[in-house]
Amino acid sequence: MTTNPVATRILATLGPASDSRAMIKTLALAGANAFRLNFSHGTQDMHKKTYQHIRDVAIELDMPLTILADLQGPKLRISTVKKGTELKIGDRFIFDDQDKIGDAKRVYLPHPEIFDAILPGHRMLVDDGNLQFKVTGVEAGKIITEVEAGGVISDRKGVNVPDVTLDISPLTEKDRADLEFALGLGVDWVALSFVQKLSDVVEARSIIKSRAALMVKIEKPAALLILEDIIRACDGIMVARGDLGVEMPPEQVPGTQRDITYACRRIGKPVIVATQMLESMITHHTPTRAEASDVATAVVHGVDCVMLSAETAAGNYAAEAVAMMRRIIETTEARKGYASALALKPVDAHTTYHAVAASATQLADAIGAVCVVGFSTTGATVVRLSRERPNLPIFMITPSQISRQRLGFTWGINSILSPYFESFDEALAEITKLLLDNTDANSGDLVVVVAGTPFGVAGTTNTVRVLTLL
Repeated sequence: MTTNPVATRILATLGPASDSRAMIKTLALAGANAFRLNFSHGTQDMHKKTYQHIRDVAIELDMPLTILADLQGPKLRISTVKKGTELKIGDRFIFDDQDKIGDAKRVYLPHPEIFDAILPGHRMLVDDGNLQFKVTGVEAGKIITEVEAGGVISDRKGVNVPDVTLDISPLTEKDRADLEFALGLGVDWVALSFVQKLSDVVEARSIIKSRAALMVKIEKPAALLILEDIIRACDGIMVARGDLGVEMPPEQVPGTQRDITYACRRIGKPVIVATQMLESMITHHTPTRAEASDVATAVVHGVDCVMLSAETAAGNYAAEAVAMMRRIIETTEARKGYASALALKPVDAHTTYHAVAASATQLADAIGAVCVVGFSTTGATVVRLSRERPNLPIFMITPSQISRQRLGFTWGINSILSPYFESFDEALAEITKLLLDNTDANSGDLVVVVAGTPFGVAGTTNTVRVLTLL
């Protein structure tokens, strides 16, 4: 069968090192299935050009390349500080609401929402956690702290408050402008940063509606407390280990990553693992062995997609990083025991439709079918098939190019663009030609076909057929 050689997908971030049409084509041929436009950097005009390059390459290569617009989200930062200011462990230090240059005693914190929520005993982190503070008192316009990890403090460094849920929207004015711009372009997915509450997801969904799929980045401890509700409310999850790794102890991140992955798999939503996966390849030809192991571990856990950030956006070896990630995935998926390891997932979230998909994949394996095929306009049927992580190819036959593009993060799905069929019987009559023309299937092969009836109605995965290709 002609399929993507790996089931786990690759998302590559584009930036100065990779946003040309030629490099995008190189990354796609090296194994990238999807591309991330990072709206924390660059201008809208730059992103527009990059977007068009991706669409042009997708047409040239006949690949349904997926485009994700990643919104910056609210950035909490201190103001300016006298150059060379150093804090020592045990120092008393104040964050206040006075708009004056900071020193070794205090700094301006222009975020009233933090003053409203912080309490004694809470932690405050500055500069990605390099500076750490414990709150000892809160007064009007002042947060009094003790320095627990010191060092040089400098202008406009980021602030994290991991013990606090802030009354702040994840969509700033910049984000709202970027969101409308990205939706106008026609991006397939939008990623929402710094989600804390279910209402954050509802707010974003009310703006996006059906114009794109919604991905939530898990990077705040507060989101973990309502994880399953968030997963059900969005279309996909990104384990954003950068900020998440700042806001929780490093030793807790691997287990949390695994918990998020399994929760997504139970519910049936794609999950991406991101941040520092091949970090050393920003400046080196090869990754560290620990980085290779990190990617392989995510693959064994059954994530849908792994992401490259600065490795492809600004690194010296963007194409090599994608090729390396693909080789790690391919080698891991080929190892004995990979399929059985994926099958060890909990199955407590079954609906009738999930049960039909599970039965179809088990049937396909039992009869020696060469693939399992889903007829789907929205992609819901094949996402359910992907959830089962079958040890054989999955094909989606669909009349919707938009659905093909939105499934670029989802494990194991290969898509074939088809005419619109009025009925299941009409679709079945054409399946042999579609598979023989677009795959390495042969006459006489068995395939298992899954669809919903009434045909073309979203969410009705309820029919399984066994066919011999003739």
